[in-house]
Amino acid sequence: MTVTKAEIAHALTDAMGFTHRESLDLVNSLFDTIRETLASGENVKLSSFGNFTLRDKVARPGRNPKTGVSCEIKARRVVTFKPSLILRKKIDN
Repeated sequence: MTVTKAEIAHALTDAMGFTHRESLDLVNSLFDTIRETLASGENVKLSSFGNFTLRDKVARPGRNPKTGVSCEIKARRVVTFKPSLILRKKIDN
């Protein structure tokens, strides 16, 4: 199951009594802040949820699985997520 931003906004509306528009603006603002922080090169830590970290991957040889042609996979920066212990325990139960 996938949770959308609209569903998160709906849950905020139900739990906090905000209007749907206010909830959607709040959710969008949260994701914009996370996106901008990661774009500036900083990690994001959300207490009791987890950490979004940036990781630099080096260039490496690879191949196209469809054609088998060798090519180089370029160096790049990726975002990784590590859940907190609290989140892991809730997922495991």
